[in-house]
Amino acid sequence: MLLEMIEQANDIKKIAPKDYDRLAEEIREFLIQKISVTGGHLGSNLGAVELTMALHLSLNMPEDKIIWDVGHQSYTHKLLTGRRDGFETLRKYGGMSGFPKRKESPCDSFDTGHSSTSISAGLGLVKARDILGEKSTIVSVIGDGALTGGMAYEALNNASRLETNFIIVLNDNNMSISENVGGVSKYLNNIRTADNYLDLKEGIYNRLQEMPKYGKAMIQGIRRAKSSFKHLVIPGMFFEDMGITYLGPVDGHDIEGMMRVFKEAKRCKNAVLVHVLTQKGKGYEPAERHPARFHGAEPFEIETGLPSKPRTVPNYTDIFSTVMCKLGARDEKIVAITAAMPDGTGLKRFRNMYPERFFDVGIAEEHAVTFAAGLAAGGLKPIVAIYSSFLQRAYDQIVHDVCIQNLPVVFAIDRAGLVGSDGETHQGIFDLSYLSSIPNMHIMAPKNKWELSDMLKFALELGVPTAIRYPRGEAYSGLREYRAPMEYGRSEYIYEEEDIVLLAVGSMVRTAAGVREQLKEKGYSCSLVNARFVKPIDEEIICEVLKEHKLLVTLEENVASGGYGEKVRAFMDRIGAESSLLTVCIPDEYVEHGNVDLLRKEVGIDEDSIVKRIITEYAAL
Repeated sequence: MLLEMIEQANDIKKIAPKDYDRLAEEIREFLIQKISVTGGHLGSNLGAVELTMALHLSLNMPEDKIIWDVGHQSYTHKLLTGRRDGFETLRKYGGMSGFPKRKESPCDSFDTGHSSTSISAGLGLVKARDILGEKSTIVSVIGDGALTGGMAYEALNNASRLETNFIIVLNDNNMSISENVGGVSKYLNNIRTADNYLDLKEGIYNRLQEMPKYGKAMIQGIRRAKSSFKHLVIPGMFFEDMGITYLGPVDGHDIEGMMRVFKEAKRCKNAVLVHVLTQKGKGYEPAERHPARFHGAEPFEIETGLPSKPRTVPNYTDIFSTVMCKLGARDEKIVAITAAMPDGTGLKRFRNMYPERFFDVGIAEEHAVTFAAGLAAGGLKPIVAIYSSFLQRAYDQIVHDVCIQNLPVVFAIDRAGLVGSDGETHQGIFDLSYLSSIPNMHIMAPKNKWELSDMLKFALELGVPTAIRYPRGEAYSGLREYRAPMEYGRSEYIYEEEDIVLLAVGSMVRTAAGVREQLKEKGYSCSLVNARFVKPIDEEIICEVLKEHKLLVTLEENVASGGYGEKVRAFMDRIGAESSLLTVCIPDEYVEHGNVDLLRKEVGIDEDSIVKRIITEYAAL
């Protein structure tokens, strides 16, 4: 196998050009085999195989640097930098990350996981290179979807002023930013990448620069004339008008064609954008037919592309999807907003049923929130569905555009808590903290699937900024008999006994129920309270449980700082409570990738770990 010849960075240059296509096939076969077992981002990686090969053939790693926007298309990059064996543990705890990680390899120049950041990071690396007097080539690879994020345009605006080389590769696999207009465009592109043309162009410009009086004016005149002609025949003039040289479109599966363009791009003394057209899921028919399904795939059967372990139990996203459709039927003022995640957030059915009331704003969380604020100010009832980790990108908009005006925007926060294999950049463990700091914000978390439905209805009735956070995975169906009516700021007493009381938030109610059973078996008397509200906390029930219990235990799937436990402790200190408090939460640290059950044990929020801590704490009283 050709792939076995690649043991470290730059080994791809040992491969003969005639074997490039064969190597690309081997890489695709390898990725399909491995990801079918581990799960991962398949479609984006299959589409970027030749692009990645062309970059590695054109650069010297790790001296030259590639920044992968989001980073979920970096698997081929990992293969070409000697990490083939790491795919056995891809996205597993202690194993290789599914995203670029600087600690993993010197060839990973910047950690990524969220969208639209690569141009900003690349620009910083360019400036650092120039200040330090280095000669490396810096390349930022960004997808067409990521260009819907405003941060990318802020960076492009800044990059347009560069007078030094910086290469931006636009990996266009879906949104048609600019169409190839035919033979003239292809002809000009071939001419512009020819060595003779490059040498002639550079020579003319250099000689004109030497002319003392008219040289610069003549150069500007040539450029204006060239620009006017290019407007007629060359796509991408948006970038050219910003001051960024545009090259392309180029076939993203033609390795040698891309290498020629990258050669020209390296000679530019400014920012240059190379527009590469790729096919998401290329080489694997199920991924080509269903690119959304194979964006982040669970383990699957290679022959059919179907999941190896089909879901038989609905998850919280499914419940949210069903409730949204029912609410939409009852109230024509309800509208739904998402940021490029109609499938992931469960809004696809709502979109199909009420297309005029559904808005996908692209990867633009900041815009999504302010847009929702405008909808609310206009008299509608917007529900914004965004993953916990991505919503934090819109913190300023939540503060200024929603909460200062006290507008009735409901935030449906999916993937709250530990999400597993995607790691640090995707764990939803900060939302209780960053949302709790905002005046006028109200925060709830459901204990099971029925309470998610109740909370959505209640949030719409409240008519104020409200966030409902729920976890990834199976929707808990236990404790169905406990469904007290929702009351503003009130918790729900589930089991009432003595000595120890568990005050649990959302997903941790299920864990607390298991903890209580274990404690009962060991002879401890234990109450259970479903907190329901994190802001405002239920001070009345805290005063109530303090009278009957020696030890209060708060349980939440959020970091300690700014979380529910910290709020309860502050209240107890304020009233001078004598009972002890144990806070069970995630430590104030980033949690790496891995199976969620394993991660819960690692950070100490699994049943067994909690029981041990409670018994130790109670014995010390």
